[in-house]
Amino acid sequence: MTRKTVKPYVLLMVLALLLSVPAGCSGGNNNKNTATNAGATKAAGGGNAPAEAAEAEDLSPLTLSFFAEDPNPNWNNMKDDVSRVLTEKTGITLDAEFAVGDPQQKIALIAAGGEYPDMISAKADIGKLVDAGAVIDLTELIDQYAPNIKRVLGNNLARAKYTNEDQAIYAIPTWAAVDEKKFVAGGGFELQHRVVKEAGYPEIRTVTDYENVIKAYLEKHPTDENGNKNIGLSLNADDWHMYISVTNPAVATTGGSDDGEYYIDQETHEAIYHFRRPEEKEYFRWLNHMNDIGLLDKESFVQKYDQYKAKVATGRVLGLIDQDWDYNDAQQALKTAGKYDQTYGHYPVTLTEEYKETSFWPTGFMGGYGISISSTNPDPVRTIRFLDYLASDEGQILNNWGIEGKHYVVDNGKRVVPAEIQDRINNDNTAFTKESGLGFYWNMMVHYGDGAKDSTGNYYTKNFPEQLVLGYSDTEKETLAAYNATTWKDLFPKEEEFAEKAYGAAWNIAIPGEDEVFILGNKMRDITWKRIPQAILATPADFDKIWDAYMADLEKAGVEKMEKGYTKYVQDRVALWSGK
Repeated sequence: MTRKTVKPYVLLMVLALLLSVPAGCSGGNNNKNTATNAGATKAAGGGNAPAEAAEAEDLSPLTLSFFAEDPNPNWNNMKDDVSRVLTEKTGITLDAEFAVGDPQQKIALIAAGGEYPDMISAKADIGKLVDAGAVIDLTELIDQYAPNIKRVLGNNLARAKYTNEDQAIYAIPTWAAVDEKKFVAGGGFELQHRVVKEAGYPEIRTVTDYENVIKAYLEKHPTDENGNKNIGLSLNADDWHMYISVTNPAVATTGGSDDGEYYIDQETHEAIYHFRRPEEKEYFRWLNHMNDIGLLDKESFVQKYDQYKAKVATGRVLGLIDQDWDYNDAQQALKTAGKYDQTYGHYPVTLTEEYKETSFWPTGFMGGYGISISSTNPDPVRTIRFLDYLASDEGQILNNWGIEGKHYVVDNGKRVVPAEIQDRINNDNTAFTKESGLGFYWNMMVHYGDGAKDSTGNYYTKNFPEQLVLGYSDTEKETLAAYNATTWKDLFPKEEEFAEKAYGAAWNIAIPGEDEVFILGNKMRDITWKRIPQAILATPADFDKIWDAYMADLEKAGVEKMEKGYTKYVQDRVALWSGK
């Protein structure tokens, strides 16, 4: 669908230009900054501002509102170290709101409201904002005022285009990292270090291996030191966490790449709703079995996120199937309490040995999810310059490393984290993050990825093997050594074992909100989130009956039509990115 080419802020800027007759006749100027507004007019195609005016920097105080679909429980209202420097360098302060509850519903309300946050990180829901005229085309603003964004993205900027039909840039890609080589294995299946140690550090390759070590430990230690019942495996099924802890692992354990709710054929790029794969039925049958023999937490599908984290923080949960960022607060509490043997390692578990765990399947630069500027933003030029500062080497080092002399030092040309700071990161991370602000701007900044180095030969991020090891406890190092590994990634299949995907990752393809594919997707989600818990919690004798009813529900609701429509989006992205 072709979008309107004239955006609301363009009309405002053109009107401002018409009203701004030569200064001697104007009777005054109410604009906050003549140079900035002249630059905005030029970016909108509405005039020719002098080059020196367009380049002028305005560092006067400006507050911009910001909404992100991702939570940030440690956000400190820009009272942290990094944010203070950011405001000093740009003049910008953020009035930020982070999603609580259903982010899709929040974006729908924003789109319908008419008055929008100045910046929005809407992830896959960007289509709702585009349909409402709530976000502007950033192409010209980037070209005129964002040299760092252009430098970092380079040819990848073409992957920010919305669709084949509408090649505007409505969101600057910030989730995707440039030149990334991932070193962090933060997912897979998690087990407490005490559990694998007592089992003699056996190979943990399949769900059966995983089940056996949990079962053996529980038989010997049914309760903790206080007499409270230990729990074999707990899942986090509260709202969108269902994807992370319950449904996504069905793909990863059966050889599929992470493409959201779809399985994509790598040759034809045809999409199917991944739950319809027979292999995944057997994964959920295994969870049903775990429930039947008492190894699955009975509260998995009724507990709220805070309850889940609180339970993990007690140290009673032996196993998780999650991403470390989802349970990190709880793990930090265990570290603070000195319960290092009750923290978790990561294992590349699959359903059977015929499958290969796919956490490190390379996507290339994904494009997709990013940061948008709204059509009611009072100063798009100041905003794009703020985002451009974040993309600069100075901005990236500030976000990732912090302030030189306070959070890191330079020793013989290398950035080094002092021992006392590293100790706080390891053992008091929540409080340290709130104070320092490290990492707060990751999802609103164009950035280089793990493994990329700057002109000084230093890594842009702290996620490289030598630094990662400094964050491990002695207990964690002991576990890794037992498996002849230095980092958790060493246990997982490597990037080189997979062919790079031509479409990046299907989960970050934006589907317009009015599209039938989007509407059908919500229907399938509602059916899935009802039927999957039923199937897992059923008696084994009823599992097949419930699964068959689930498949019938999907077909009746139009799953094949949805798959056909989504296939077109995937194939269109391949064509757009390949220039065909």
